Amino acid sequence: MQQCCVKEKVLTLKENMTLKTIIFLFILGTASLQEQLPQVISWKDLKDVRFRKKLNPEVGMVFLYPEFGLKVKTLSGKELIIKGYTIPINTEGTYVISQYPMSQCFFCGGAGPESMIELRLKKNKRFKTDEIHTFKGKLRLNPDNIEELNYVFEEAELVD
Repeated sequence: MQQCCVKEKVLTLKENMTLKTIIFLFILGTASLQEQLPQVISWKDLKDVRFRKKLNPEVGMVFLYPEFGLKVKTLSGKELIIKGYTIPINTEGTYVISQYPMSQCFFCGGAGPESMIELRLKKNKRFKTDEIHTFKGKLRLNPDNIEELNYVFEEAELVD
């Protein structure tokens, strides 16, 4: 009788270890899956940035250069999703997505540079000014290239 009870306890311990292993693998798999899914952000998430005026010696003009905060730095390199207004930059199909419509955007209105993201589209597509769309892209922070915006979505795709 004593052997039977010992066998039963070992079996229970074995089942318990198997269950713990399954739970651990499930949590591990879920965590890695979440890292692969794009993160939905708001424009408020991009406001953790300060700007300082600095002379650009190449062009002899003063520009605002960003100093990205920790919150923004943690978003760098991640695939993100954001909704905003499309604004064409040129006739070749270069667009930005903006927190505000064109009349209030950084270039035409009084908004700051953190309210726009340059879109590097995977596939060329035409958009009308001030259309509201949601885009997905890998965020690249641009601290010093005056030819680009401070925030750039690489491999950007239309979500809606």
